[in-house]
Amino acid sequence: MSVGLVVVSHSAKIAEGVVELAGQMAKGVRIQAAGGADDGGIGTDATLIAEAIAAADQGDGVLVLVDLGSAVLSAQLAIDELIEEETRDRVRIAEAPVVEGAVVAAIQASTGSGLDEVDQAARDAATMVKVKEPGG
Repeated sequence: MSVGLVVVSHSAKIAEGVVELAGQMAKGVRIQAAGGADDGGIGTDATLIAEAIAAADQGDGVLVLVDLGSAVLSAQLAIDELIEEETRDRVRIAEAPVVEGAVVAAIQASTGSGLDEVDQAARDAATMVKVKEPGG
């Protein structure tokens, strides 16, 4: 078992792409996409997020990565109102970038780390240096 991940984006294609990328880096980790509105358009849907959380949950916790502000609101609604009460304590929304956070969180989860460590890895992705200054 491992911590599961849910990627929430206003775009179903973005969520699915991030899941595909993170899944390549950490086979065996349950990573679910919850992208787009229920009509297939741009937006977020708390019911889709709740379903993704249930699918990602193996009992070790679920880290939810979100793209924009209203995704946080939809994810919080899903956690507070739509998932089982006994599950709520092991579901957390990450303060992390979606792509980098999902990849490093998936890798961390694949090592058997707990929810706190997986969340911290995702958060640390926000300060990753991608491009080094010339001469540095």
